[in-house]
Amino acid sequence: MSLHTGARHFADPPPSALSGDLVHLAAEVRGEVARRLASSEAPVASPSAARSGAVRARAAAFAQRALDEKAASRVAAGDRPLDQKDEQLVVGMALDMLFGLGLLQRFVDDSAVENIDVNGCECAFVTYAGGRKEMVGPIASSDEELITMVRNAGARFGLSERRFDAAQPELDLRLPDGSRLSAVMSVTERPVVDIRRHRLGDQDLRSLVGLGTVSEEMVSFLSAAVRAKRNILVSGAMNAGKTTLLRALAAEIEPAERVVTIEQSLELGLDRQVERHPDCVAMEARLANTEGEGAIGMARLVRRSLRMNASRVIVGEVLGDEIIPMLNAMSQGRSGSMGTIHADSSAGVFRRIAAYAVQSPERLPLEATNLLIAGAIHFVVHMDVLRRPGQAPLRHVSSIREVVDADGPLVISNEIWRPGPAGQALAGSPLTDSSRGALGEAGYTPGRQAGASRW
Repeated sequence: MSLHTGARHFADPPPSALSGDLVHLAAEVRGEVARRLASSEAPVASPSAARSGAVRARAAAFAQRALDEKAASRVAAGDRPLDQKDEQLVVGMALDMLFGLGLLQRFVDDSAVENIDVNGCECAFVTYAGGRKEMVGPIASSDEELITMVRNAGARFGLSERRFDAAQPELDLRLPDGSRLSAVMSVTERPVVDIRRHRLGDQDLRSLVGLGTVSEEMVSFLSAAVRAKRNILVSGAMNAGKTTLLRALAAEIEPAERVVTIEQSLELGLDRQVERHPDCVAMEARLANTEGEGAIGMARLVRRSLRMNASRVIVGEVLGDEIIPMLNAMSQGRSGSMGTIHADSSAGVFRRIAAYAVQSPERLPLEATNLLIAGAIHFVVHMDVLRRPGQAPLRHVSSIREVVDADGPLVISNEIWRPGPAGQALAGSPLTDSSRGALGEAGYTPGRQAGASRW
């Protein structure tokens, strides 16, 4: 069931194995619960109320009562009575339909699931942490029901309601457990839903050593870089582990610091880690309303963060013109700020930033962009994914690059760690004297390295 935020520890059959009769019964119970909640003395008046434990407990009681009534009717009509396991299953599905993602919620609650991809109501694929992929379904009775399910999620989750219709056919959303949902309609023949579960939500750098993400020396280096308030960009392809590493880096920030996070759709969840980040404000971009007004973009939020007395500004994912205000923030007193960016290599980050900068309202030329990079970014940390037959993909840091200077169309950098032939990162160029001194004061003693590179 989904009355808790933890993982399931009992074996439920997958939705593809569920009886259509039970699913239909759960839908009837869900409708009855919604009606009773709406007519109760304390109806569900807001998304926050819908997420409260009191409302869920009341809904569970209504669901059990409605099921008892329907079960009595079924027996009176000569149908087989439900056993206890089926009753629990029906109540759980009804609550998932009301508060969660319907039949998909079972997979979202499964701690072993890594990705969920839906191509229409009857076709869904589930990928597990070990790399196993299964086709399941149906997960809704029709595409219209699937769209309604996603639309309801957009209305309930997030800081503000997010539309999902023909006029706004894209939706990005953080689910209550921290998973990331992306959905499209109208631009595809069937509605498409993709959910990425963050199985490693509350990690620090030390815990990533055992997963093979970083080495012991990298932990010493990166933790010192955070303590020394170096500005860091984490790069990599989609699903390479950038967000997980960014959370781990943020875990090194002192609790006394005020942190502001800025995201297109909430995902980092640092504001929920109250012990680590008691003074944290999470900001989420807002789409325009039906009249085309009220949109607040990432760039505007980054500029707003400069007036919020933040010790550090963390941009969850750089996607466009917010790059200029972010680099300005990094170079104008917000030392120790961080973010992630899509790139195919640590050197490719500079080309990606230049592409965003030339498309921004400022239309910065390459030389000006490179000067801004050199004055704002200290280190680029690149994540790669090593595919291994029969094993789970290994997400790991393959390159760490120190930004040294800019020379016209070039960004001059030292690759402190470089990709090795078997996926492991190898020692590369030495740190500059200024970085060595700053990180040394923060507790890092570099190993022996040699070489330099210009990009």
